Amino acid sequence: MDPVANAKTPARLRQESLSKLPTTVKTPMYERTDLTPGIVHIGLGNFHRAHQAWYIHQLMQQGLAHDWAIVGAGVRSYDAVMRERLLAQDCLTTLIELGPNGMSAEVIGPMIDYLPIEENNAALIHAMADPATRIVSLTVTEGGYFLDANSGAFDFDHADIRHDAENPNQPRTAFGAMVAALRRRRAEGLNPFTALSCDNLQGNGTILRNCVVGLARMSDPELASWIDRHGAFPNSMVDCIVPATTDQLVSQCHALGVDDRAPVSHENFRQWVIEDAFCAGRPPLEKVGVTLTHNVHGYEKMKLRILNGGHQLLANVGEILSVPTIADCMKDPDIVAFFRKVQVEEILPHVDAVPETTANEYLELIESRFANPAIHDTTRRVAFDGSARHPGFLLPSLRDALASGSSANGLALAEAFWCRMCAGIREDGSEITPNDPQWESLNSTARASKAEPELWLEQGFYSGDFGISTQFSNAFARWLTLIWQRGSRAAISEYVANGST
Repeated sequence: MDPVANAKTPARLRQESLSKLPTTVKTPMYERTDLTPGIVHIGLGNFHRAHQAWYIHQLMQQGLAHDWAIVGAGVRSYDAVMRERLLAQDCLTTLIELGPNGMSAEVIGPMIDYLPIEENNAALIHAMADPATRIVSLTVTEGGYFLDANSGAFDFDHADIRHDAENPNQPRTAFGAMVAALRRRRAEGLNPFTALSCDNLQGNGTILRNCVVGLARMSDPELASWIDRHGAFPNSMVDCIVPATTDQLVSQCHALGVDDRAPVSHENFRQWVIEDAFCAGRPPLEKVGVTLTHNVHGYEKMKLRILNGGHQLLANVGEILSVPTIADCMKDPDIVAFFRKVQVEEILPHVDAVPETTANEYLELIESRFANPAIHDTTRRVAFDGSARHPGFLLPSLRDALASGSSANGLALAEAFWCRMCAGIREDGSEITPNDPQWESLNSTARASKAEPELWLEQGFYSGDFGISTQFSNAFARWLTLIWQRGSRAAISEYVANGST
């Protein structure tokens, strides 16, 4: 049965209207008024609602985890718009699964509140200090952890970090708010909460520990030691392709029978791997397919390098060539040939198998997911924040390739495509509008690199091994020159024919 064809006039999404939704739309079977909070989630966007919140919802559907409801939080001014929309619909979310053969809808309800957005984060601190809060989770993007671009270490000199160290009771950042809440918990004789990063960073839990403990040490060394000794920062790997919400998606949601002003679409795949290291209890996530392990790193490496790295292989050249979506890139014979050759010859050789799959099998899965025509994941969204994504997703493979003496020619071409994209103009002459927190610097450097390719490699992303590798710098310069002179397709054609030289 086609749910779109059988939908009635859409019902405005509210708790009181759930019974009016079409029977084709799944709804919560639990009594939401009985839910009590256990998780505060910072950075509540589409991905969290399609991924972590969905897992908690599945537990609640089984009659479990009713004391693990989610309280949402934002620390940026534009989060206020999402807060207003979600509170207007009782924090319910319609998830629209986009499979290759059709779509389906499910309303989830594990979130019960969204905290007000405040400059001093008072409401957030209060919620995290509450004894009921046992997990504080985050999706603040790879670029949200105040990491130094050159060293990858926590940037103690960032203006917002210095402010939080000097004004610990009125923090600007999520990490400053976490430190303030932990200070309050310690003073009240409470144990710390578990801090769970759900961002795409290798060793994200270790990075989060360094952020929180490092910031605490700047103002209160004894508190920092208490957090480090008693707190928990599990590493995790999260995976689900979640496009941005568009007007078209809202219309699709209406066609399914739900008037949701903030629906979320997602692919028909999810994965969550978490280090089983919690200090204040956890929901029984293993009952809904989450992998709990003490060795997350293998899963992280496979996903970040093959999926996230693969996204950058596609999105940068896709932007240059005006290919609108990732699925469209997978239909482009030139782009997909480039993607597969780099993956097979330069990324997969440096990725070990995990218990469930080999690197080659995982690549086959990723190719089928990327090619899903129902997922309109734009190249612009995927290419966003390359200054964080290239160092995290592609440069580790490049580093391994150079260290082992194996081919890195395709990865050098990928970096040349990123540089060319950052010049801000596609090959058809249309403008690429700013798409990175460091866009101004990237754009000026990319334009100057047209004549002097080495300028791009003098940026901090390429410090260390990259800077002294003649193999990489020569290949990069040759590819960038070829792209500017003859175009991206000519560069791909030469690489595919003679890529390992």
